[in-house]
Amino acid sequence: MSIPDVTELTLEEKASLTSGASFWYTKAVERVGVPAIMVTDGPHGLRKQREGGDHLGIGDSVPATCFPPAVGLGSSWDVDLIHRVGEALGTETSIENVAVLLGPGINIKRSPLCGRNFEYLSEDPIVSGVLGAAIVKGIQSKGVGTSLKHFAANNQENDRMRASSDVDPRPLREIYLRGFQRVVEDAQPWTVMCSYNRINGVYASEDPWLLTQVLRDEWGFEGLVVSDWGAVNERVPGLAAGMDLEMPSSNGVTDAQLVAAVKDGSLDESVLDVAAGRVLDLVRKASDGAGAVAGPLDVDAHHALAREAAGRSIVLLRNEAPRQASGPLLPLARDARIAVIGEFAASPRYQGAGSSMINPTRLDNALDEIRALATGDVAYAQGFSNALDVPADEAGRLRDEAVAAAADAEVAVLFLGLPARLESEGYDRDDIDLPAAQLALLDAVLAANPNTVVVISNGGVVALPFADRVPAIVEGWLLGQAGGGATADVLFGEVNPSGKLTETIPVRLEDTPAFLDFPGEFSHVRYGEGLFVGYRWYDARRLEVTFPFGHGLSYTTFAYGDAAASVSPSGDVEVTVAVTNTGERAGREVVQVYTGLASSQVQRAPRELKGFASVALEPGETQTVTLTVRRQDLAYWDIRADRWVVEGGSYTVSVGASSRDLRSSVEVAVDGDVFTLPLTRSSSMGEVLRHPVAGPIVQAAIAQMMGGMGDSAASIMPEGVDFSKMMESFPIGRIGMMGALAGDGDGAGVGPEMIDGLIAMANAGGVPPQG
Repeated sequence: MSIPDVTELTLEEKASLTSGASFWYTKAVERVGVPAIMVTDGPHGLRKQREGGDHLGIGDSVPATCFPPAVGLGSSWDVDLIHRVGEALGTETSIENVAVLLGPGINIKRSPLCGRNFEYLSEDPIVSGVLGAAIVKGIQSKGVGTSLKHFAANNQENDRMRASSDVDPRPLREIYLRGFQRVVEDAQPWTVMCSYNRINGVYASEDPWLLTQVLRDEWGFEGLVVSDWGAVNERVPGLAAGMDLEMPSSNGVTDAQLVAAVKDGSLDESVLDVAAGRVLDLVRKASDGAGAVAGPLDVDAHHALAREAAGRSIVLLRNEAPRQASGPLLPLARDARIAVIGEFAASPRYQGAGSSMINPTRLDNALDEIRALATGDVAYAQGFSNALDVPADEAGRLRDEAVAAAADAEVAVLFLGLPARLESEGYDRDDIDLPAAQLALLDAVLAANPNTVVVISNGGVVALPFADRVPAIVEGWLLGQAGGGATADVLFGEVNPSGKLTETIPVRLEDTPAFLDFPGEFSHVRYGEGLFVGYRWYDARRLEVTFPFGHGLSYTTFAYGDAAASVSPSGDVEVTVAVTNTGERAGREVVQVYTGLASSQVQRAPRELKGFASVALEPGETQTVTLTVRRQDLAYWDIRADRWVVEGGSYTVSVGASSRDLRSSVEVAVDGDVFTLPLTRSSSMGEVLRHPVAGPIVQAAIAQMMGGMGDSAASIMPEGVDFSKMMESFPIGRIGMMGALAGDGDGAGVGPEMIDGLIAMANAGGVPPQG
């Protein structure tokens, strides 16, 4: 289909293209043959509203494969797997004639209380960026688009339509924008969705710094910016800022505002031309990709992929030998007499609540799947109810039945988790605790049978006060429609667990980085923890955690050789390490690379993740794993120059199985960026002395001054005082008060002219100023 150029449209037609026709469709311009296209929710499945369904499509959307939400899928740390899931999502999107799937969400998990954490990948921007790019590439390989969201610093649901995320430049760049930058530069999503919130007081939907300067000018984004649904505050300044498409429909109200602004001269028509042109480009891409995948959907194949992905998303947190046992409790023997306990086993929580709810093509539950794999007796007891206001006698009866089943079994598998009402889009959690009734049930079951496995279903981190009392703990997250089968696969060892945590599990909510600043007050939330988000915080403060970032066990074991690191001609750091499967089962290890710079002149975390790889190994097999740490990922954001800077020095490169299980470390020298700030009178003596031009001049002058002063120099400072340290932060513009600096040695003070001359010469690169 031939899509016209923007020059062929009238002013009114151009304005009409920049807002939706309805909840899910863009506007058509029939006069010149521009069709409407459909966009719809994701990101872990297609949520397409049926004709005549509710306006959100939640209650009546077409059946689609519900893959594990990001909270689970991210725990695979597997780029290839996630790319394949993206391809499947793209296939289903194409078959349903949808142009853009609204995802992935890659916002940082700043606090475990965020009600939408189930839609996000990690507390770390490298994980979020690398895995987010894999999803985008997979989806867009099928001729449909994605919408990278929610841009930016959208880390809570409380007051989300207006709250200002007040965050300093370094954490904003290094933590909250870095993942978005990685996805944009590596994968070029068709669209980026701007968030509801304000950033440092400015709505994301009308922030030219965010939407134009950073996104387009710095990162080279080529696509279209779409608003989150209802995120537009003021349409005219939003369009000028770079917010191209308002969704959903405004019933023509904001279109008319744009036309009026052009006519009265307050908006240049060329700005509207750019936005309308981007919409036409999106329609052109959608038209070119239409029909790329022919139906019908292979439901069985996609369900099998969903089961594989769910199995790889499960994290084995703990697996110890129970009392009077010779080995770890898991995997279970198929012929064991098992008691399955907990409502979640029969009625699974497999996705979060809100705009990402998928109508699954089918739905497994763990109880049926355990029975399908087991050859021994499998009893079931509900144990607790997720209903509100359960009468005490009913709760007691359920607990007693569960205890009896556990006592009569060789092993109890207890399914605990968060009811859907406790975590959802639109509001945040009040705490990170499991319901009290579930914790009481656990105590009773554990007393009846020490051979107890706990399986958790949750979209966000929960506290695990029982972690040292339960022999086996399986973090099941929200695993999508095939999660029940995947859980059974892992419990019986049909799948060797390989998932790793992409977020820290803290001991207490009070230990979390944002505890004192979440969710803010009076529509402002101060990001007071700065750079120290997630594991950066716990490591810097040496806090105990329940399970660290990157942690996850296997039914086999892995040994690491000595790591080696070298700087490539491109400036990247190439890291190699030999990894051996030292157990008796095939398994998969997620190898993680962290870097630290002890000599840094700026504040840094002790270590930061910079690379990872998922490696499959047969028993006894060794592979040499090569990982690349990109030079730009070593950079910090220098607030003085407002730019990225790679600091030179000896970096510690650590390779391991988690942020606190580092198996091998090596030092590598990295050359820093050539970076000299202009000197001013406010520059400190330390900055002047480090300046390549001014430094040697001032060093010589100080030596001459001190020599000329003779014994009197010693009388200036008491014995033991380090004069050089005292002068490190002294502004050069005030150096005159310290006495004669040299010249002809006549004791004349240092005047402004001498200082200004030195500054001018330094800033001119050592060339004396002319004139």
